Amino acid sequence: MSDAENIQVNGKSLEEWFDARFEEKMAERAAEKTPMLSMLVSKGTLDWAYPPFILASTAAALGWNVSVFFTFYGLGLLKKDLQLDLSALGNPAMPMKMPFGPEWFRDVQWNMPNLIQANVPGFEKLASGLMRETLRQKGVATIDDLRDACVEMDVELIPCQMTVDLFNWKKEDFMDGLSEWAGAATYLSKAQEADVTLYL
Repeated sequence: MSDAENIQVNGKSLEEWFDARFEEKMAERAAEKTPMLSMLVSKGTLDWAYPPFILASTAAALGWNVSVFFTFYGLGLLKKDLQLDLSALGNPAMPMKMPFGPEWFRDVQWNMPNLIQANVPGFEKLASGLMRETLRQKGVATIDDLRDACVEMDVELIPCQMTVDLFNWKKEDFMDGLSEWAGAATYLSKAQEADVTLYL
């Protein structure tokens, strides 16, 4: 028998007592820890704008610490003047439904061939308008409202400085309430500490 096995603490060997105490302390630490969510956002179309802001605002409402790093086309989601459209072209998971007309007409899945989407002038604007109308009818918050909610709940919205320089954008074109202008090292340090890391 080792010396540790001979020592008794509260009727247990030192090893048994230590293991039980260690598990108890680790459980306490886990219960007290605030979960952290880190996201990297690289897409900036209307349909891709919703997931990061919905997830960020929901996690913040649950009491999580949230940081969202916007890079390349995702950085456009932080501009003051949002010009968001979507493209159904090459997106087979997006059959269109009409937000107007009789119920039978609304229930039709309008699977548009890529040939039509690519060659009909104004098809992207039409698809974007139909999506906006559907969102409005279903009571889904606007991107502006979701961004404001994130700022109010102290979500860190971090624009990529390299992308700003790359695209020759000006900082004054971006919304108020941004946390910091940073680079990949900042994102990686936050992602390393996060409990959940997402790439959108």
